[in-house]
Amino acid sequence: QFQLVESGGGLVQPGGSLRLSCTASGHSLAQYGVAWFRQRPGKRRWPVSCISDSSLTIKYSDVVKGRFTISRDNAKNEVYLQMNNLQPEDTAVYYCAKKVYSMCGGFDDNIDVWGQGTQVTVSS
Repeated sequence: QFQLVESGGGLVQPGGSLRLSCTASGHSLAQYGVAWFRQRPGKRRWPVSCISDSSLTIKYSDVVKGRFTISRDNAKNEVYLQMNNLQPEDTAVYYCAKKVYSMCGGFDDNIDVWGQGTQVTVSS
């Protein structure tokens, strides 16, 4: 069974950085696009970034562009989200999600596996 586990969340001060990891088990993640989403308290889940299987296609939502960087290591079956210059409004539970296909397409399209989420809190 394909499972995704996020890690790397925590408490950080404004302006700080965190690196989230999404680790797959059960199957290889190498052939699939992977997206990151976040859900702030009282809000719907919102797309953050997506990376295609070969890393040739990368997308970011406007609110994180220039601050967050998505990457992947297919040999380790992992996808990462480097988050820099974090602000209080970045506080959320962050989820990774596996695409059915190799490409990103629309952020919300064709997702068949979700991780359980990792909490990121930005506060002084």
